[in-house]
Amino acid sequence: MADRNRTHDRRTPRARRRAAALLAVAAALLASGCDGGGKAAPSAPERRPVERAPLKSGRNDLPGMPPLIDAHDLYAADRPGRLSPQVKDYPSRIYVPNTGSDTVSVIDPKTYKVIETIPVGIQPQHVVPSWDLKTLWVNNNRGHDLTPIDPATGKAGEPVRVHDPYNLYFTPNGKYAIVMASMDRQLVFRDPHSMKIRKTLPVPCAGVNHADFAPNGRYFIVSCEFSGELLKVDTEKMKVIGQQKLPFEGAMPQDVKISPDGRTWYIADMMADGIWVMNGDTFDRPKLMPTGKGAHGLYVSRDSRYMYVSNRGEGSISLLDFKSGKLVDKWHIRGGGSPDMGGLSTDGKVLWLSGRYNSEVYALDTRTGKTLAKIPVGQGPHGLAVYPQPGRYSLGHTGIFR
Repeated sequence: MADRNRTHDRRTPRARRRAAALLAVAAALLASGCDGGGKAAPSAPERRPVERAPLKSGRNDLPGMPPLIDAHDLYAADRPGRLSPQVKDYPSRIYVPNTGSDTVSVIDPKTYKVIETIPVGIQPQHVVPSWDLKTLWVNNNRGHDLTPIDPATGKAGEPVRVHDPYNLYFTPNGKYAIVMASMDRQLVFRDPHSMKIRKTLPVPCAGVNHADFAPNGRYFIVSCEFSGELLKVDTEKMKVIGQQKLPFEGAMPQDVKISPDGRTWYIADMMADGIWVMNGDTFDRPKLMPTGKGAHGLYVSRDSRYMYVSNRGEGSISLLDFKSGKLVDKWHIRGGGSPDMGGLSTDGKVLWLSGRYNSEVYALDTRTGKTLAKIPVGQGPHGLAVYPQPGRYSLGHTGIFR
């Protein structure tokens, strides 16, 4: 075989010498264990991002979904100050829905003061950025409508009738809005602009409330608060394809978040006092990681290194290091509190959280964990939105951006 190859080798002597040199280098690398199958050389320490297979993105993506901009990081578009052109001139504000006051408090993050109070519908739960980033939707759960707010002017528009809008999400391709109709036991797929119903999906669990999407957008995982369950839903077919009961008596799952590398899912549980860790692709039995009493909201740092977990029942925030998969710190709110839902400032230096049972909002320094401010607002502040934020489009809730 070697003679045959040599007979048909029409390269010049110079080209053959070059090829031989390359083969020699390759052989040396294999001998030193740098082929990916052996151990890394001691002189080449591991660097971030962690070496791993690229995220599943490409031909198998949900049709119409914008492709990932980084094959190793779902949140690469969320870097500090990376505002899309359509939002770069919006004033920086914190929009706080007060469930007990039927209002939205608007906070200026520079002064830490409420500058306006907007009357909305009955029992507003979350302020949700639209997929195209142009509208903030206030979810008036018991008023059965959505109040649109123009983030350019801060003015509220005419409410849109939508039944039982506890929470609101958008498919990664922007084709549908998904209303989490908690009491109706439904996922309602609607037009993302007019909010007209396109399909109603009854669900076999109670209290659908939070969700996140797979890297390729093909499925999303939903928490069911009142029955302690998780659902896996096919995005395109709009069909439940998986269901499981969490292995904890009295479980009440809340926020859902996927890791930057797209491999691991986290579900906060306010009764299990921690976060469930699982593989979303296999939808296998999750494992509990204790974080603190009343674990509730999940937020990814602007550099994709950490996840902040708000522990509502003890007034603390736990920090999960994505690289190690371990908790590395815990911050306590000065004087105590009930941190619930929120988001990060544009530069990622401040974490904003609502104080659900204290009629206040917290601003925390993400470098030190120090409580920067406690701002009085209305009764029962819940899913506040920090806006604008970096990202190309919104998947909903208080701001899940890609």
